[in-house]
Amino acid sequence: MSRLQVVQDVAASGVVAVIRMKDPSKLKGVADALIAGGVTAMEVTMTVPGAVGLIEQLAKDLPAGLRLGAGTVLDPETARQVILAGATFIVAPTLNLRVIEMCHRYDVAAMPGCFTPTEILTAWEAGADVVKVFPATALGPQFFKDIRGPLPQIKMMPTGGVSLTNAGEWITAGAVAVGVGTALLDPKAIAENRFEVIADNARTVVGAVAGARGKESHG
Repeated sequence: MSRLQVVQDVAASGVVAVIRMKDPSKLKGVADALIAGGVTAMEVTMTVPGAVGLIEQLAKDLPAGLRLGAGTVLDPETARQVILAGATFIVAPTLNLRVIEMCHRYDVAAMPGCFTPTEILTAWEAGADVVKVFPATALGPQFFKDIRGPLPQIKMMPTGGVSLTNAGEWITAGAVAVGVGTALLDPKAIAENRFEVIADNARTVVGAVAGARGKESHG
């Protein structure tokens, strides 16, 4: 699976589920619910206890159509660990050029986190496959419109501030996909094993993205 194919798949789905959980035993139920709801890309963050082992386990069990990534990867050593465990894309909240280099050594997609126009362009010029704009909470969809004026070639994905209801606004503003965490993965529902809530949330956000793209194609 080449990094180009993974990026195409993530862009096609338009949604990356960001999984930050305290109880790793719930991970399989969450993954199944996301798939049922139409989300085909998920990242397990390094803040989840035993994240590397979980990624390795998930990579063996996941359906062929699902892309599994690792998040909150801060250094090249961790990147190599999760790549060998089976992650097909690497996400970070910050920009580390050595992480991008490590990812490309293994033909794995790199999605570093950036905040300013200079960081975003620096990441892209260093070979980032998608630039994660974080925390997007402070910026809003208009920021994406403004950036895409002079830099239309850059694939950007907001994380932070993306909700089930506003996901479509980010796509309309030029995002290639959206990263969604708490809004999608309701902690209370997970704690109570109500995974159908997660599946419903997934359908909502996938529908919002599809609706925004439908408007674009007819616009």
